[in-house]
Amino acid sequence: MKKFFALAGFCMFAIGAFAQTNLQLFYDFGSDRKMVTATLEGFYLDKWGNTFFFSDFDFPNKTLRDANPNQHSPVASYFEIARALNFWQNSAIAPLSLHVEYNGGINLGGSCNWLFGINYDLHNADFSNTFTFELMYKTFNGGASSSFPLQFTFVWGMQDLFGLEGLRFSGFADIWGENTTNFAEGNDKDAKFIFISEPQLWYNVGRHFGCDNLNVGTEIELSANFAGCSGFKVRPCLGLKWVF
Repeated sequence: MKKFFALAGFCMFAIGAFAQTNLQLFYDFGSDRKMVTATLEGFYLDKWGNTFFFSDFDFPNKTLRDANPNQHSPVASYFEIARALNFWQNSAIAPLSLHVEYNGGINLGGSCNWLFGINYDLHNADFSNTFTFELMYKTFNGGASSSFPLQFTFVWGMQDLFGLEGLRFSGFADIWGENTTNFAEGNDKDAKFIFISEPQLWYNVGRHFGCDNLNVGTEIELSANFAGCSGFKVRPCLGLKWVF
């Protein structure tokens, strides 16, 4: 699950037109995963705000391939698309945007959600460091429910970290209320919230040999009560990113 372009449109208008599509490939070293995930991600700006989407595809690990040698296609997928609306980019409330979002997946419990709320954006003078806070009301479908149907999201990006050109630290953290039963480890312990964060560190290694599109990096998935797993989990990943 990835989400790393959450800047409101007003920020990007300050530095010119901006759009990006990238493809990420990760190997997840988590003891309960050990699989490859491909993520296609895009951010597109227009005069009314911005659109962000990503789609994750999990490919079968060795255990799944041993059970089904003909299984080569993805075994699960997740899709998210979000729209930030900002018609007041030259006003005193320019950092504030309206937010609408949809997310859902295949083989991930069957839940799909609509979210409605607001974004608030902060940045430094040259927009190299950005921070977005989102507060959203979250609907639940596919049998899921919540006693506290709100989601809080934090998204950050820091370019040229520690003064090293090409080094980027980015990530997000989500926490939301959801009535969930942790089933993945053979227990039926109930929980009332889910937390997930995925900090990423990327280095633009391609800049050294005329291929600025290529990045190498790492991601650490930090989660609690996520995807049916009880308690707190740490899943490190290594990856490549190609920026189109």
